[in-house]
Amino acid sequence: MVLLLIHAGATLAIVGLIWFVQIVHYPLFELASKSRFELFAAQHQRRTSYVVVPLMMTEAATALTLLVASPPGLERALLWLGLLLLAVIWLSTGLFQVPLHRRLANGRDAAAIRRLVTSNWLRTVAWTARGALALFLLAEAWR
Repeated sequence: MVLLLIHAGATLAIVGLIWFVQIVHYPLFELASKSRFELFAAQHQRRTSYVVVPLMMTEAATALTLLVASPPGLERALLWLGLLLLAVIWLSTGLFQVPLHRRLANGRDAAAIRRLVTSNWLRTVAWTARGALALFLLAEAWR
């Protein structure tokens, strides 16, 4: 049960974070000054990593551990679904968000900002589904 609580905590924390990033933070890139955009982009990447990386690592580690040592009564198909969603998130991060952030590190680029906001919806939806799944798993284990 402790593992499920840690997993749900990390997942739900990142769900809240991704919604904040999607609705507030990424759209504000449009308002960052052109003259200081490179500094802004670099600071965004560095500071965001301090929060996101530990949460993503905790979420991934606990998701894998739950699959290997699943608590009794949990549907394994749901654990696999959670890992599939996690794979979508990590692939999206590596294929879309990271390259766009690298591009923005070279200066303000309105098209890249729009693509960042648009492509991030995939992660937002997938993490939201993971959050619902984590809560469902907790409820199932609690019963």
